[in-house]
Amino acid sequence: MNQGTHQLFDAYFTGPQMRRIFSDEGRLQGMLDFEAALARAEARCGVIPQSAVGPIEGGCSADLYDPIALGIAIGTAGNSAIPLVKAMGKRIAEHDIEAERYVHLGATSQDVMDTGLVLQLRQAIDLIEADLSRLGDSLATQAERHARTPMAGRTWLQHATPVTLGMKIAGWLGAINRHRQRLREIKPRVLCLQFGGASGSLAALGEQAWPVSQALANELGLELPDQPWHTQRDRPAEFAGLLGLIAGSLGKLGRDLSLLMQTDVGEVFEPSAPGKGGSSTMPHKRNPVGSAVMISASVRAPGLVATMLSAMPQEHERSLGLWHAEWETLPELCCLVSGSLQQALVAIGDLEVDADRMAGNLEQTRGLVLAEAVSIALAQRIGRDAAHHLIEQCCKRAVADGRHLRGVLGETPEVRKQLNDAELDRLLDPANYLGQAQLWVARAVAEHRRL
Repeated sequence: MNQGTHQLFDAYFTGPQMRRIFSDEGRLQGMLDFEAALARAEARCGVIPQSAVGPIEGGCSADLYDPIALGIAIGTAGNSAIPLVKAMGKRIAEHDIEAERYVHLGATSQDVMDTGLVLQLRQAIDLIEADLSRLGDSLATQAERHARTPMAGRTWLQHATPVTLGMKIAGWLGAINRHRQRLREIKPRVLCLQFGGASGSLAALGEQAWPVSQALANELGLELPDQPWHTQRDRPAEFAGLLGLIAGSLGKLGRDLSLLMQTDVGEVFEPSAPGKGGSSTMPHKRNPVGSAVMISASVRAPGLVATMLSAMPQEHERSLGLWHAEWETLPELCCLVSGSLQQALVAIGDLEVDADRMAGNLEQTRGLVLAEAVSIALAQRIGRDAAHHLIEQCCKRAVADGRHLRGVLGETPEVRKQLNDAELDRLLDPANYLGQAQLWVARAVAEHRRL
């Protein structure tokens, strides 16, 4: 693999299987698979002799070609298909001069490159689907495990009303569920053949153009579009947008997790491992290294998605520069998302939870996080505005005196007149003010299991 600039950080930011798909060898093999399938399809339709298929297929293995030499040739040719087809033709001619005449018949360079990319994307999608499914399994397990584990809800980074850890995880799971649905829906539009010849009309194949197209799509197991999409780039752009969404949702997961890992919070942690998350100078550090990858991918992905969108208004029947801008952009998006998924799988699979710390943090505000519960109950008896004003004053007094809200409420006549000790104790118990948290968990898990 001639990817020297990537090797130092690959293990951190990229899944190894995804990088193999988009390695030089992977790119070459995708194009060569197109050429081999084209020969088989054209032979089936009687366009080329069957005797040419074997020699052509024999020249369609990536390990026969030097990616460094091809890379140099791209600088003159302008794309990777031209030097590859030329090298392929030479190699086939060494064994069968007659078969060489039928190499690449009727196709254009973009057909080879776009369909080769689609074949790579099919592998990438399979990998992403499998990882999303595995992540969904882990999230569902954790959400059910902690469906009743109370913790402080946080709005504007401040303590709000109580939620549960399971509810928070169910939110992450819901996003993963939707991305799995989107990926399933997008496949017929993305995984389709590109085959149009020089200007998209397939004129070189005459009346056999459509039969060859059908046979080629069948050979490759791809959808056959209504027409070539050389400069209609909504297909790759749509997939890029979905990758950006996945990266963003994983970034949200990583952001939440890293905030919960802060020393001052200390409620949920990425799993520990020897040497993981340490500091070069501080022996005590436990840094959220997996979350950093998830956040990083979510920051980098939007710019790559923007490049794909910017490359859409391509000129006439073949683009100058805009198509070229896609070549490394979409593979890099796939690699970023794959790396983020690997980190999420590690983090969620063995998530470490400190329920006692959660309970302690709920008490940091001395009952203030349950002021709404008291206000709602009181509103049923003295009206909303009056109740809100009364409890607001009690909260201010509790803060000013450094006391628990329960004590202030218990000695406030207007409150005691409406709510007895048992009612106040019940209202100020976080476990009694979790709303529909368990239902949200059940619904997210059920949706995951339906997918």
